[in-house]
Amino acid sequence: MKSEILYPGAFPMVRVELSAGETIKAESGAMVASSPTIDVESKMEGGFLGALSRKFLTGEKFFFQTLRATRGAGEVLLAPTVPGDIVVIELDGLNEYIVQKDGFLAGAETVKIDSQMQSLSRGLLGGEGFFILKLSGKGTLVLNSFGAIHRIELKPDQEYIVDNSHLVAWSATTSYHVERAAAGWVASFTSGEGFVCRFQGPGVVYIQSRNPGGFGHWLRQFIPVSE
Repeated sequence: MKSEILYPGAFPMVRVELSAGETIKAESGAMVASSPTIDVESKMEGGFLGALSRKFLTGEKFFFQTLRATRGAGEVLLAPTVPGDIVVIELDGLNEYIVQKDGFLAGAETVKIDSQMQSLSRGLLGGEGFFILKLSGKGTLVLNSFGAIHRIELKPDQEYIVDNSHLVAWSATTSYHVERAAAGWVASFTSGEGFVCRFQGPGVVYIQSRNPGGFGHWLRQFIPVSE
């Protein structure tokens, strides 16, 4: 499987080349176009219970697309729903990634998608809820964001603070906890930051340059309110 990001920036696509018989799974509705050799199917990743847990625990869609090069080699063009960057990660079978909801775009058939429960404090304060996605296995993984993606590589014991609304994904080798953005409660909320995540390496953290909640708040001021 080969992949290439087209038109990087606000409105990218990813082109995936599949050999005969090769399969890739993608977020429902992600396919833009494909070769005529590609068949599109709908699949419940992890079976009914796995799909059910993702839907109700993480907010992810119930079904994934399965794109298979049934009648020979071909290519698939995929794109996310929202404007933003795309990043391709090659999983080696050892490293695992934790991904925020709506961050998964596509992955090789060998990439495993599970729901992972967070602690009470992380679930309440972290902004992602009590359940998030854990991606493991071996093969190509494609993630998307709202805004540009910035990669932060942390050395052992190196710390970095990230606003929880800007998280895309982080390697399972990192540790983190949720804390107030400022020393006091009032300053934390009046600063507009609220809670942040303090990460500690080693590992990699991917962040997005835009805040979906902040954008939604800005957009609402232009929507007429009926009386």
